[in-house]
Amino acid sequence: MNEAILLAEKGMKNGEGGPFGCVIVKENKIIGRGNNKVISTNDPTAHAEIMAIREACQNLQEHQLENCEIFTSCEPCPMCLGAIYWARPKIIYYGNTRKDAAEIGFDDSLIYDEINKELNKRKIPMVNLSHKEAIKSFKIWQEKEDKKNY
Repeated sequence: MNEAILLAEKGMKNGEGGPFGCVIVKENKIIGRGNNKVISTNDPTAHAEIMAIREACQNLQEHQLENCEIFTSCEPCPMCLGAIYWARPKIIYYGNTRKDAAEIGFDDSLIYDEINKELNKRKIPMVNLSHKEAIKSFKIWQEKEDKKNY
């Protein structure tokens, strides 16, 4: 956890983004590191956990983090939590809480609230478009014999 906190502080001091850091560990070895780089990369998805997941998966040459531990300086936001669940580590350790983050201007409550709303009641409109054409790729996937399920 100390390494995640140091990454958070270093990235923040370097002007890369907010005070968030993350490390991913497998068999007591750090295989992925990340700090928030939203500002320096102009990428709203460049959160510490996402950056660490990308590095760890590259190092493992795998798309999942089986038997890995995530140490993150703050409770993951909804986007990062989704990515973490897709990566399937065995545990998440976190330092600061989402309440702590909200108190310094990183409030994710809007997203948590929006997820639970019906699609037609969300603040950003969601419109189903070209379903008939889009579903064709799903049918092709279903029939694909050499697919790797994940």
